[in-house]
Amino acid sequence: MFSCYLFLFISLIISFRDVHVSTSDSSCTDNPVFTPSALVVKYGDPANATCVVCQKDCRGTVFGLEHAVGKVTGHGTTMLWKVDRLTVWDTSLICYYNTDAGDQCSSILDITIYQPPESVSISFVNHTGMMFENQQYTLQCSVQNVAPVQSLTVTFYRGNTALGHLQSNSEHKKPVNETFTLNITPSREDDGAQYWCEAKLELGPAGPQRPPVVTSEKLPAIVHYGPELKEPPNPDVITITEGDTLHLNCSSVGNPSPSYTWTLPTNSPSYSGSVLTIKSVGFEHEGQYICTVSNTVGTVTKEFNIDVQGECCQILPGKRVTEDQS
Repeated sequence: MFSCYLFLFISLIISFRDVHVSTSDSSCTDNPVFTPSALVVKYGDPANATCVVCQKDCRGTVFGLEHAVGKVTGHGTTMLWKVDRLTVWDTSLICYYNTDAGDQCSSILDITIYQPPESVSISFVNHTGMMFENQQYTLQCSVQNVAPVQSLTVTFYRGNTALGHLQSNSEHKKPVNETFTLNITPSREDDGAQYWCEAKLELGPAGPQRPPVVTSEKLPAIVHYGPELKEPPNPDVITITEGDTLHLNCSSVGNPSPSYTWTLPTNSPSYSGSVLTIKSVGFEHEGQYICTVSNTVGTVTKEFNIDVQGECCQILPGKRVTEDQS
C-alpha cells in the first residue's frame, strides 16, 4: 500500500516539474528577467547567467531555474547559473515561478554555442589549369566544422573586390561542413588575379564584436585570350620618302604570348618580330606588308600599304614648285 502511495506522489512531482518547462502564461505581468538577455558562447568556454525570478516579492511561491548542464546557486529570488565548460550544443535555461492564483510565469534564455571554421579552402568545380576569356567557371568555397552554420556568411573575392556574399539555408546547430559556389566569367583583365574566400560568423550584438573570420588560400587565375593589337589602325596608304627609316609596328598583347608572321613584297627577306624596321627605304620596298599575329586562342592581321616617293618629288607645305627659266 505504501509503495502505491509513493508511486502516486512521485508521479505528481514529475507532473509538477513538467509544468515548469512550459511557456509563460499570457496573464503574467512580471516575468523572470535574465541577464544577459542573450547568451553567445564559444564551444568549450565557461558561461554564466543571472535570473531575477520576479520584481515583486514572490518568495512564498515555487520558483526555480531549469538547466541541463552547469550549477545553480540562489540568493533570495536571484538565481545564478554557471558552467565551467559548455559542451552541450542544443541547450537553454528556463526561469519560472508559480503565482498564488496557480498561474506559471517563465522566461527562456536560448544559448547560442558557436565554433569558428576549422578550415576554409577554395577551388574550381571540375576544372584545373588555365581558363579562357568569356567562358563560365564555378568557384567553390569549402568550410569545415563550423557552427551554427545559419550564422555563417561566405564572401568570394577577386583581389580586394568582393564578388558575392552567400549564406546557408541549413538549421543545424552542431558543427557541419558546408560548400558554397559562385559562377564567374573571367576576362583578360583577370589574368594574374587571385581568387579567395572568407568565412565569417555573424553572431549579432551578443556575440564577439570582432566576428570570427577564417580565410582560404589564394587561387591564382591564368586566363588565355586571343591577340589584341596595341596600335590604332593605319591610314590606307603610308607615304615615305626614299632614304628615310620605316617603322611598321604590329605589337600586340595576348596569352599565351603571340607569334608574328610577316608577308612582305616580292623578293623581300622574311621577318618574325613585332616591329619591322627598314633603315633606308628604296623603291623596291613599296607594296603591301601583312602582319599576322597568332596564339593558341586566335589570330589577327594588320596591313600596311607603303608608297615610296623620291626626294625631288616632295612638295613641302606652303611652298610652290616653279619652273627654271634659264
